[in-house]
Amino acid sequence: MTNVNRQSRAVSYIRVSALTPLIERLQKRRPVAGLLLSRHGIAATELNDPYAIVPLHRFVAFLEDAAETLGEPCLGGKFGAEFKPADIGPMGMLFSLAPTIRDGFDRISRYVNSLQNATISGLTEEGDRLVWSYRIADKTIWPRRQDAEYSVVASCELVRSCFNSRWRPAEVHFEHDVPENAGELAKLIHAPIRFSQSSNRIVMDLNEAERIYRSEDKQLSMMLERHVADLMGQTGGESSFAAQVKTLIELYIGRRAITVGFLADELGISSRTLQRRLEKEGLTISDLTRTHRQELAATMLSAGNARMADVAQALGYADGAAFCRAFKVWKGHAPSKHTAAITKQGQQRHAVIWRRSVPSVASEA
Repeated sequence: MTNVNRQSRAVSYIRVSALTPLIERLQKRRPVAGLLLSRHGIAATELNDPYAIVPLHRFVAFLEDAAETLGEPCLGGKFGAEFKPADIGPMGMLFSLAPTIRDGFDRISRYVNSLQNATISGLTEEGDRLVWSYRIADKTIWPRRQDAEYSVVASCELVRSCFNSRWRPAEVHFEHDVPENAGELAKLIHAPIRFSQSSNRIVMDLNEAERIYRSEDKQLSMMLERHVADLMGQTGGESSFAAQVKTLIELYIGRRAITVGFLADELGISSRTLQRRLEKEGLTISDLTRTHRQELAATMLSAGNARMADVAQALGYADGAAFCRAFKVWKGHAPSKHTAAITKQGQQRHAVIWRRSVPSVASEA
């Protein structure tokens, strides 16, 4: 028996309440939801309880399959354009009650794990811009284009429905490569799009994001926040300190300089405390940053058509040459050799599949 090394999958989930609106919209296009759910191991009986959870990787694969089955590469984005606050339950209501756009995205960032875990979301200021980031942390869940485009377009629709129907982001980023139908996606977003980024992001004007639109019903918001926090507590668990630092590195890589001082400020502790706590786990900031860069580089290079400049930018290097030098230190060879090996493996798999699909002369006889 051949031994196959497989990367372990994190225990990641999404609540049924987030899945059912998509199933309803899919059924309106073509009644194939039942078939697709069965294909991805999601039983119809699991969908009766909105608070129940299903594996996140199955949900993401379901969306990818739906787009391919319907022949609609922008299906996730189209679903996002039909999004309503109620589609994400209490979290959507909290967004709609927020006095500012910034407050709304801050609540999504804090409470997204009540809806799905293994997810990184956060807000950062960059000069006169405010940036909201979203990314599934589980690297084994790929491809995930449909989830990314659905989440980003839906978040834009949240702003338009709750604050300003004519609102447009300054820019939008996606972690996947540029698709052939990028123009169709741009029409849904109404903003310039950058692909092959280290995370999915909505970049917005800071002043507009902090404009006060309404007086908040604080009592109602507190009740909803308590409910959402309880949901997070039902399935959440304590993360190691190193895991928390790693999450920050994943969120900011390619956007900010990853330094001890910056990460310590984000965690509200001193630089010395940060270093001491990591030392107890036998780690350093350099260890964690290097590991994440290696993992992200492997993911992006595995696509086979990634540009060195895009990979370098996503990993926080000054240019492609700096990235290539670092890669040689890690692997002992250039990134181009790694990409060539991936391409060759893909060609070999294609050849095997083709040979298996063609009947032999003997069998025809």
